[in-house]
Order: sequence, then structure tokens, then C-alpha cells
Amino acid sequence: MGSRPVIIEGYDEEWPNTFNKLQDLLRHNLGELALTIEHVGSTSVPGLAAKPIIDIDIVIDSMMLLPQVIGKLSELGYFHEGNLGIENREAFSRIDDKVPYNNEMNPKQEHHLYVCNKESDALIKHIIFRDILRKRPELVTAYSALKKELAKKFKNNRIAYTEGKTHFVNTVMKDYNNIL
Repeated sequence: MGSRPVIIEGYDEEWPNTFNKLQDLLRHNLGELALTIEHVGSTSVPGLAAKPIIDIDIVIDSMMLLPQVIGKLSELGYFHEGNLGIENREAFSRIDDKVPYNNEMNPKQEHHLYVCNKESDALIKHIIFRDILRKRPELVTAYSALKKELAKKFKNNRIAYTEGKTHFVNTVMKDYNNIL
């Protein structure tokens, strides 16, 4: 996690379109196994500076479906990494930059893929934080500034960068959760 430099870019209007394309490929392959496919993380918030990596949460009804989902995602070129210490959230990585595979076999935007059951605390936190930021432009401005500052300070330390955001995230979740 600490090996690649932290690079924060200004918001890119293409991020939602990129998510939609990835979502379509995933939805086509997963069918009804996926209740929803959510665009989460910083690229899902208009105006927010972010690492140019799309975060995707595939929501399933129950972890009993996980073996089927793992099979379907492996057909697309993903491999299962386990829950990485976060209950009810399973991480997947890409075999190469063409994942998820389609007929064109073209390179796809870098993205993080997770499968969560609908009661997952990580999923709920992702959605609440995203939705608060979407409604509060002043928080988007403050969070963008913090992320840029942390990226300069901790350019080669992703763990410290992430830890530097924790207070802001926790404060937003505590102070603004009632606006949803």
C-alpha cells in the first residue's frame, strides 16, 4: 500500500462516465447477483479532488452468494483477495489493465472493486460519506484542500496519507449524518 506515490488530481467530469461503463460490464456479467453497483469514494463526488482511481462497491443480498460472485468476477479477469480485515467487504484485484474483460479487450481505468453484503458497515459508511459530500459543497472544498496538502506531505506514504484523512471523515460522519 505504501509503494506508489499519492497523486491527487482535480475533479474529472469523465469519472462518472467511466464508472457507468465499468458498471455496465459488471452488471452484464453479474445479472441479478448484484442488488446495486455503487460508485463510491472521492471520484463519485462532483468537484472533489481525488486519486484517479474509481471505487466500486458491488452490493449483494448475502455473503452466501459470494462464491457465485467470485466465479463471475474471475471470468472478467478479477481475482479475490479476501476481506483484508474488513468484515462483509471482499476485495478484488485485476489481472491486468484490460479487466473487466469485454469484446474489445481495451485498457480500462484503474479502479478498486469490492463486494459487500447489503448490511456491510463499510458499504453504509461509503454511501453516507459520499451523500453528505454531494450535498455540502463547502465540505468538498475543505476535503479537497486537505487531500492536496496530505498528498504533498505524504507523497510516498499512502498509509500516512490515509490516516491523515481519518479525523476529517469521522467529523463529517458525526456532525452531518443527520442531514440525509
